[in-house]
Amino acid sequence: MAKDSAGKATKEEKKAAKQASRAQRRERWSQIWQAFQMQRKEDKLLVPLMVGAIVLTALVFLVVGLLIGQSWFLVPIGVLLGAALAMLLFGRRVQNNVYTKADGQPGAAGWALDNMRGQWRVTQAVAGTTQLDVVHRVIGRPGVVLVAEGASHRTKGLLAQEKKKVSRVAGQVPIYEFTVGNEEGDVPLSKLQRHMTKLPRNIDKDQMETLEKRLTAIAGRGGPAMPKGPAPKGAGMKGMQRTVRRR
Repeated sequence: MAKDSAGKATKEEKKAAKQASRAQRRERWSQIWQAFQMQRKEDKLLVPLMVGAIVLTALVFLVVGLLIGQSWFLVPIGVLLGAALAMLLFGRRVQNNVYTKADGQPGAAGWALDNMRGQWRVTQAVAGTTQLDVVHRVIGRPGVVLVAEGASHRTKGLLAQEKKKVSRVAGQVPIYEFTVGNEEGDVPLSKLQRHMTKLPRNIDKDQMETLEKRLTAIAGRGGPAMPKGPAPKGAGMKGMQRTVRRR
């Protein structure tokens, strides 16, 4: 942003910045509204639950206000808190709907990994089979995490091969491995992000950078990258899901 001789932004620049900010807010609310309309059509309990959250919270604050003689002050606060609770409920149900649609689709785990919050370096489909079983590699504060999706009897060998390759350059960095699925011992897709965030922090950011460079170098000397597979159903809602989370 250009500045005048005093080092301050001009009126035109301030006006343009405000207009850009308003445009972003309008776009964000438009995305939320679109997500709400889509969810409302599929989830008949959404509106009753949201309204109920607002009304119940307001009633609780009304009762408390009557007991202390401050109902006029606490009821508006109860309505605002109820609205916040309703938005949180809305976001949760949208997220659950997205994961339900994506569950079992090839590439679903990679999509979920790409949408994690925090400092995670995701490389999708570092190994795979023609049956669309794949292994994704994630570098984060826990170390290296190998996430497989597909039939367990096929991904077991893929995980072992990839772990052997990573261990050549990982040194003492921990390597975790698991399969996303619904069989015994698998991590369900809906719990994948939570499972990742519960892993202990073992390395710092500098170690992450070094490790990523080493693994990238190995990949560069290897063969062609494996296909990532088709996008999961419901992945088109991920932008709306992010918008809801930001609220």
